[in-house]
Amino acid sequence: MTIQTRTPRNTIFQGDCIDTMRRFERGSVDFILTDPPYITHYRGRDGRTVANDDNAGWLRPAFNQMHRILKPGGFCVSFYGWNKVDLFMDAWRSAGFRVVGHLVFRKQYASSSRFLRYEHEQAYLLAKGEVTPPANPIPDVIDFAYTGNRLHPTQKPVPALLPLIECFTRPGDLVLDPFCGSGSTLEAAQQLGREWLGVELDELHHATASRRLQSLHEAA
Repeated sequence: MTIQTRTPRNTIFQGDCIDTMRRFERGSVDFILTDPPYITHYRGRDGRTVANDDNAGWLRPAFNQMHRILKPGGFCVSFYGWNKVDLFMDAWRSAGFRVVGHLVFRKQYASSSRFLRYEHEQAYLLAKGEVTPPANPIPDVIDFAYTGNRLHPTQKPVPALLPLIECFTRPGDLVLDPFCGSGSTLEAAQQLGREWLGVELDELHHATASRRLQSLHEAA
């Protein structure tokens, strides 16, 4: 039996996000913004890979836990791999999420090129139960600057995440990223005066995210 504890804030856990989230209180998170593995056997040009990108065994249980700890009426934004959308959609709906929107992140470069030049990322907006639309909805197309992937092989740009957090949360709300990588979601939350909580499986990426958020705290 997993003993649940008060959901912490402004902390990054190193380990499996499913086991970690099981310890958090039900309905204790205001908003989830996450970039999970796309299940595409990703390998960057420099040879870097992403943990658990070679299997879908984590997908359903991870989103089950996200739904459990998200507050009723809360939103989740999840990036996903377009060629595995059937697996992601099944996991989201099985967990209890409703799909209420789709987001396209427009790049000025192609991340790869085969049948098409892939010049965008994508995410779905998910809702738990009955939700109240935001007072000032943001566009569903957001510019996506190139990060250089210096901190993580699939590093997301903070400026693309800021409008999402600003739209779907209020100052002091708790933002969760259970696949936090180098901490881009957490940095965006910190910049906007939100509380944040991250989980990262990879030890090196956990260390990177921890240093990044510590530097922000010291600069504040």
